[in-house]
Amino acid sequence: MTPTKLKAKGIFFDLDGTIVDSTEAYLAAAKTAFQTMGHEPPEIKVALEIPRRLELNQPITDLVKGDTQRFLNVYLKSYYSSTTEKTKPIPGIADALKALSSKAKLALITMRRVPSQDVTAELESFGVAQYFTHVITSLDTHKPKPSPEALIRAVQAMDVQICDCLIVGDSVSDVRAGKAAGAETVAVLSGLFSREELAREKPDLILRDATYLPSHVG
Repeated sequence: MTPTKLKAKGIFFDLDGTIVDSTEAYLAAAKTAFQTMGHEPPEIKVALEIPRRLELNQPITDLVKGDTQRFLNVYLKSYYSSTTEKTKPIPGIADALKALSSKAKLALITMRRVPSQDVTAELESFGVAQYFTHVITSLDTHKPKPSPEALIRAVQAMDVQICDCLIVGDSVSDVRAGKAAGAETVAVLSGLFSREELAREKPDLILRDATYLPSHVG
């Protein structure tokens, strides 16, 4: 079967679950937050449901007893402070980004609410920062994904047309943001969302992970 070919002058990548595996950081943050609240550490399924809910802007009141805002404050502080040590690059992602950077301009768009310099430093530690022309975080936008705002900002900075771009991400928010902006969408199965959940959003392509993308970009 001939691989689906996508034409792209610009490619927007999500970070967590797409460029890096953040599972250990999610688990560490959940453990810290639950213990701070005086609760036993959660089961892995519950710990990984928390970032899913946050990605979708859904409540976590059924997962956390007590003051959920206090819990979230501790959780996010712990998560952001642990990403440098606890995240790790998706195997093979450096080679994939190198190949793709010869075909298109690459930008990284993350929902992390941290300065872009922090994300760039993390990418540098993995040896992939040089492949991205722009890094946009939630601090750089008024509305995070699934709003298309970050994609539109990236397009303007990269001097490309949105119709010539695609977004690659592991969540339904990535696909929705891409469709809202008018970009092509590639969903990857290396994060928190299942194939079924992503397929319901009707992305242009679903891949096991982003390392498979170079063979699909013409």
